Amino acid sequence: MDRTTSTTIVIAVILLALVGMVIGWRGRQKRQAHLPRPDAVPADTGAELFSADAFYVATTLADDELNRVAVSGLGFRARATVTVTAAGVILSLAGTPEVFIARAALRTIDRATYTIDRVVEKGGLVRLAWALGATPVDSYLRLTDPADATALIDAVNPLFPTPAPLEGDAT
Repeated sequence: MDRTTSTTIVIAVILLALVGMVIGWRGRQKRQAHLPRPDAVPADTGAELFSADAFYVATTLADDELNRVAVSGLGFRARATVTVTAAGVILSLAGTPEVFIARAALRTIDRATYTIDRVVEKGGLVRLAWALGATPVDSYLRLTDPADATALIDAVNPLFPTPAPLEGDAT
């Protein structure tokens, strides 16, 4: 086989792979068309409680770390700034509109070790669980300064509503 033929075959295989990736991504977006766009940042978010630089890793369907959400800029890794305010959490992802996660949509925040296409040291990611419309999702962040991970978790925890005592519970 001469050089021209082998080069043509390699280019054809690369093009087929790229076309397959585009078709796969569009299929994922079509399957997730029922998901709403994330909320825009409201005019009044209240006092800023915390802000830090981070790497946005991914947003996945809840408890399915390998099923990436592909809507409204949440589908790609990006540099980010995460800001916690009295009204909720703001994700400022490079190249996309800001995402606002209202306090009512927050479910939990904790540490994670892996998600789709990213494995780090134990507890190296922060997993922010929230609801995108009626669909529970998990967003993963890797903070630039590891000490900020604990500060982020501490800033978000007071935003969760305290459960009402059940009838008959001792106070």
